[in-house]
Parts: sequence; C-alpha cells; structure tokens
Amino acid sequence: MRIMRDRKQRGGKTVTVITGLPGQSSELAAMAQQLKKLCGTGGTVKDGNVEIQGDHCDKIQEKLTSLGYKVKRAGG
Repeated sequence: MRIMRDRKQRGGKTVTVITGLPGQSSELAAMAQQLKKLCGTGGTVKDGNVEIQGDHCDKIQEKLTSLGYKVKRAGG
C-alpha cells in the first residue's frame, strides 16, 4: 500500500492518494469515510484508489499503520 501527494490534473489542488488498499468497493468506501472523518475533509474513491483532499500523508500513515497495514510513502 502506498500513500502519495498529488496535484496533477486537479487544477492545482493537492490531494492525498492511497493506492493498494485491499477489499471491495464497499470496503474502500468505508475506509475512505473513516479517513475523511480523521482529516476533517472531503474525499472520494476513484479507480480503486482513495483520494483525500489536502496534504494529510502523515495522519493517514499513522492511522493505517495502527490498523495493521504495511504503508510506504511514495513521491514527495
């Protein structure tokens, strides 16, 4: 599982993208809901990736690690 910050094709807005989450679309939606609540911001599930608005890589990495996932940072 990888966490990265991205701004491409988003009109200059920064999002945090989480790739490689296991599970079906309903499980991904539930995980996205938890992460949006943790960060206090919006987000979505697109193409099997979870996108959270803003730069929240550190918070999300801590949360996923505490849930037992093996997480790597990608990009900058």
